Amino acid sequence: MSAASFPILITGAGQRVGLYCAERLLDAGQPVIISYRQERDSIARLRERGAIALQADFSDEAGILAFIEQVKAQCSGLRAIVHNASQWLAETPGEEADVFRQLFSVHMLAPYLINLHCSDLLLQSEQADIVHVSDDVVRKGSANRPAYCASKAGLESLTLSFAARLAPHIKVNTIAPALLMFNAGDDDAYRTKTLAKSALGIEPGPPAFYQTLRYLLDNAYVTGTTITLNGGRHLK
Repeated sequence: MSAASFPILITGAGQRVGLYCAERLLDAGQPVIISYRQERDSIARLRERGAIALQADFSDEAGILAFIEQVKAQCSGLRAIVHNASQWLAETPGEEADVFRQLFSVHMLAPYLINLHCSDLLLQSEQADIVHVSDDVVRKGSANRPAYCASKAGLESLTLSFAARLAPHIKVNTIAPALLMFNAGDDDAYRTKTLAKSALGIEPGPPAFYQTLRYLLDNAYVTGTTITLNGGRHLK
């Protein structure tokens, strides 16, 4: 069947960049399945537009496998999987191991198991993609959030392994963004300091991410690649 016949699965699409991508894909007539952790008005809006919204808990293997069964019950094939679900956790004294386990489960175990168990769904589509969402911080490491950084680095490694494993029928790539959009509570001093970290010095917003995702979906000759989306932070 044609690629457009099957939905694109986006994990963690209840807000921010994931929500924006789901909305733009729906605008383009692309069926979408999303996962979310908690109910929001945005989830109701996506449902009204025809998206299939599945609540998911990626904190352990059981929750991940339950989500996979939900996906299989909703469709006979997938056009793509976008692993956008993420947690921004810092290690606190005495809780380091718990935080590491949580981050490993969301950033590595969930994509790993979903890729393994949903690859047959992707093979039903003429074109098929897996897109992992990493973080530009992997490029240099993080003194403040080593567990977060390590789990995202592991996700980038999974890109290489699955790209080799699933070729030529399924392309597997990574998008590694730095700042895309500020939070509402970020003050002017923080915004100025953060913008100064990149050569371009702008807050590009979610369209920059969607354009990159669209490129990966539309280009038939890119796999096993990490696209850095950082406005030139590596130049500073």
